[in-house]
Amino acid sequence: PTRRSSDLMRKQNVQNVHDRKCGNQGRHETFKKEEKREMKEKPTKAKKKGRTIRAFKRDISLWLFCVPGVILTFIFSYIPMYGVQIAFRRFNATAGITKSPWVGMYYFERFFNSPYFASTIKNTLILSLYGLVVSFPIPIILALMLNSFRHKRYRKVIQTVTYAPNFISTVVMCGMIILFLSPSVGVINHVLEAIGIPAVNFMAKKAYWRHIYVWTGVWQSTGWSSVIYFAALAGISPELHEAAKVDGATKLQLIRHIDLPLIMPTATILLIMNCGSILSVGFEKAFLLQNNLNASVSEIISTYVYKVGLINNDMSYSSAIGLFNTIVNMVMLIIVNTISDKLSGNSLW
Repeated sequence: PTRRSSDLMRKQNVQNVHDRKCGNQGRHETFKKEEKREMKEKPTKAKKKGRTIRAFKRDISLWLFCVPGVILTFIFSYIPMYGVQIAFRRFNATAGITKSPWVGMYYFERFFNSPYFASTIKNTLILSLYGLVVSFPIPIILALMLNSFRHKRYRKVIQTVTYAPNFISTVVMCGMIILFLSPSVGVINHVLEAIGIPAVNFMAKKAYWRHIYVWTGVWQSTGWSSVIYFAALAGISPELHEAAKVDGATKLQLIRHIDLPLIMPTATILLIMNCGSILSVGFEKAFLLQNNLNASVSEIISTYVYKVGLINNDMSYSSAIGLFNTIVNMVMLIIVNTISDKLSGNSLW
């Protein structure tokens, strides 16, 4: 009995040791699994740095393509920011920027109290919003129409015809406009006189100036602006169209339910970028089409800055106006981008 009981006790001790080992091993394996899961969920800084370095080495050729653009942007966009302080100083070319006397917000207050403030802001906003409302949807419509066009040869001809005006310089374009609308030798007035309507001096009429500016811009830029929408439409899977046609969808239904929704992210990004330059109406065209008879509607911020800064040689005042213009554009960009992000989920950042 004593031997039997000792054997039983020995077996029990062996079993207890085995159970403890198994329990410790099981707990150790559980701990290792939890540790691995935590390491996956929370990678260390060293691992993050290693991944970044590996990703950089993998895409080194692509990064090298970005280097010229980064260098040019730094030289022509960031280094000139040093001169922004001219807007807060009474600039003297002989003394230099840093030695010119500091005047604070004087030139901004001068612009806000100027009799030209309200008129230039009004003219700029009207011209910019009018151009945005008219010129933004037309390239989309053109791209959708030509994308659903069956005859590829005719589509290429139409694309070439609509692209061509974009390569006409602004100076030549304005010369053509003035010549075509001339009351004495203009083609438009010859046509009007042929049907019994007296000649009209269009460039002297304030009521016509904004329409001439905007619609000639639409004619010049519509074809080129539609290129990006063609690229977006080219990325749509043909299987979607084929499936819709099997279900009996018409061309308008294909455009409405497939093409238009799929290019909306691209259109949204372009709309945000256009709203970010709401006060940056081009100087060249407005200045070249401007004269004393239509100056009350054609005097915009860019032409006013040119006259004040270069003609009157008031650099600090013109710099203050330009800085105000930039700040307003930046605020508009942020606001429109935030609204777009909340409404549609599409944004620049």
